[in-house]
Amino acid sequence: MNLDALAAARRHSHAFDDGNPVAERSTRRAMWLTLAMMVVEIAGGWWFNSMAVLADGWHMSSHALALGLSAFAYACARRYAGDGRFAFGTWKIEILGGYTSAILLLGVAALMVVQSVQRLLQPSPIHYEQAIAIATVGLAVNLLCAWWLRDQHGHGHGHGHDHHHDHGGVHHGHDHGHAHGHDLNLRSAYLHVVADAATSVLAILALLGGMFMGAAWLDPVMGLVGAALVSVWAWGLLRDSGRILLDAQMDAPVVAEIHEAIEQGDVPARISDLHVWQVGRGRYACIVGVVTAADADADHFRRAIAIHEELVHITVEVSRAAPVVPATAG
Repeated sequence: MNLDALAAARRHSHAFDDGNPVAERSTRRAMWLTLAMMVVEIAGGWWFNSMAVLADGWHMSSHALALGLSAFAYACARRYAGDGRFAFGTWKIEILGGYTSAILLLGVAALMVVQSVQRLLQPSPIHYEQAIAIATVGLAVNLLCAWWLRDQHGHGHGHGHDHHHDHGGVHHGHDHGHAHGHDLNLRSAYLHVVADAATSVLAILALLGGMFMGAAWLDPVMGLVGAALVSVWAWGLLRDSGRILLDAQMDAPVVAEIHEAIEQGDVPARISDLHVWQVGRGRYACIVGVVTAADADADHFRRAIAIHEELVHITVEVSRAAPVVPATAG
């Protein structure tokens, strides 16, 4: 790949990160519908005394927040796309929002646990038919949102990079496949909608069990299960967003790719210093310190690294090492 092609790929990647109008419209549409259904489920679960429906409503709030954060991030990217104050764009607004919402969701999960335990200790009558109707509508909303987002969620696609090195007449070929999600944020929202549909199914089963088998305890137990699902999702979001905010990216696959591009290239060299951090969806920046005795400049190593499309900002510093002088017999 020549430098002009690399530059074109970079322009394409930045244009993609600045906005996705189709995905933004679908996300906003799904967000408003989800918020409306969330209110109906929480109010209905409380009114008809169904902890399973109430838990499903609170769980629905988690992906309503996720969809809202996605829509907010798209709007910021579009509004501030040309603002020079943002050195690496406005992508981390979404990450900061996700981190904050994860903390709030852990509080929601704790509230769900308290209410479910109270219902277990002090059972009260449940209006099963009305609660089942609300839970069924909630399931339909989840499926509709998944349908809206079906073509916009991130699809992994492979990039094969074929590197050929000649070391002392020995030819080495390396082919690397990379899977990059087009829009990891929206893909996460899509998968969460599908997971919430499964939660709605559990709520319906619990209510049916209580109505036909007299197992009223299933309803608050399903509330505990819903709290566990919210906690797991919130903890995962807290962990992943925290890693990005703290630039804890040195275990990402791209780090090994940088080492390979420099240390197994056609010029003998080693990496003395390396810093990698994430600046966008599937996009990274890096600062690389290279030590070599060969007559190769920073542009040579930058071209070797730039073959990996996920690296959109590359800085290379080259230090000269003293050449190794072979020992001679005395």
